[in-house]
Amino acid sequence: MIGELLIKINEAVWGIYMQAFLLGTGIYLMIKLKFLPIRKLGFGIKTAFFSNKKFRNEKGDISAFQALMTSLAATIGTANIAGVATAIAVGGPGAVFWMWMTAVFGTATKYGEAVLAIKYRIVDENGEYCGGPMYVLEKGLKQKKIGRTLAILFSIFAVIASFGIGNITQANSVAMVIKTSFGIAQAKTGIALAVLCSFVILGGIKSIAKVTSKIVPFMGVLYILGGLIVIFFKIDRVIPGLVEILKSAFNGRAAIGGFSGAATVQTIRYGIARGIFSNEAGLGSAPIAAAAAKTDYPARQGFVSMTGTFFDTIIICTITALAISVTGTWYQIGLDGAALNGASLTAAAFGTVLNGFGEYIVSIGLVLFAFSSILAWSYYGERCLQYITKSIRASHIYRFVFCIFIIVGATTSMELVWNFSDIANGMMAVPNLISLIVMVKVIKKESDNFKF
Repeated sequence: MIGELLIKINEAVWGIYMQAFLLGTGIYLMIKLKFLPIRKLGFGIKTAFFSNKKFRNEKGDISAFQALMTSLAATIGTANIAGVATAIAVGGPGAVFWMWMTAVFGTATKYGEAVLAIKYRIVDENGEYCGGPMYVLEKGLKQKKIGRTLAILFSIFAVIASFGIGNITQANSVAMVIKTSFGIAQAKTGIALAVLCSFVILGGIKSIAKVTSKIVPFMGVLYILGGLIVIFFKIDRVIPGLVEILKSAFNGRAAIGGFSGAATVQTIRYGIARGIFSNEAGLGSAPIAAAAAKTDYPARQGFVSMTGTFFDTIIICTITALAISVTGTWYQIGLDGAALNGASLTAAAFGTVLNGFGEYIVSIGLVLFAFSSILAWSYYGERCLQYITKSIRASHIYRFVFCIFIIVGATTSMELVWNFSDIANGMMAVPNLISLIVMVKVIKKESDNFKF
């Protein structure tokens, strides 16, 4: 009953209008900025990795690199391992093409979000920097009542989303893959995950950033190397795999359902939905972390933040997709007679070449990625709840409830989890996208004022 209702709501939320809104906003910003995010991608990467000491005395709580790693912690995780596999299993290889499209134009969206977050950030009563779409909407819109209303709506949706995309989904995938790989009960995994997260969350953004800045680079490099080895051993299938992705993008072919117009719609829908779930461009989550960064100009952090979309979707998601495509596991049937899906599909692809070891790369990668995602989203949700309530006590209660939901998520059905997450994503995206469109002149002015 609940599952069927969520499916219907999900289909309505992530219909053609939402997809057009998300992609359209990215395209609009890209054109208005004269493709600046694409032209300055190299500058953004250089600034993120090599300029932190230069700006350590600027206003902010964490370095630009730590802010990027925190936002990547929220995005690199279940979506890159299980989400890509789900998109391919349901929408076919062509779903990857639409994930790429969300990433290309998502760089402009991510850039704009970060620029506005830095420009309108505040210092709270604890002396910490706070920012994000809620402050942008409240302080940036000329119509103050409308801005305040949209800011509250965004914050409510973001708190809900923190329990979906940032908690239940992550915990569920971790529990499932650990049960498959090591035979440990999902409830036990949930409890262990909740305890570990509680220790880090109590330290706030500095503690979270310190942990994520260690986990994300380490696991990212290990996962990428594992994927490249799989692709290398199947190098003769890479070109056919890429051709299949491009062909299937406009002629839907899913593991279940074959070829049809309906399959093409599924390909586009799942590609865009999983692309957004992967890089979160347009959701308004990443600028909450960006607002805490030490930087001298809003545009500079914008360039740093937009690289997250490139690393997340263009690199890591593509490696996952190619590993699945070149090994032919995307239509493989599991022991239960059903087509492989989620993390199990990715693990099967890695295991095809790295027999035994490949499954562990995926398992360990999913655990660490998901762990860091939970940490980052706990910060996002807490900041948004603080904006609504202005209460420290409410934040403490949130942390406790958030950790409890990790255990709940570990034992929840997969379909229920994905649908809940998709709905929450769509709801929080709307106010954020409105702020980006309305304040595009502000974004452009900050970009024009920045001197390279």
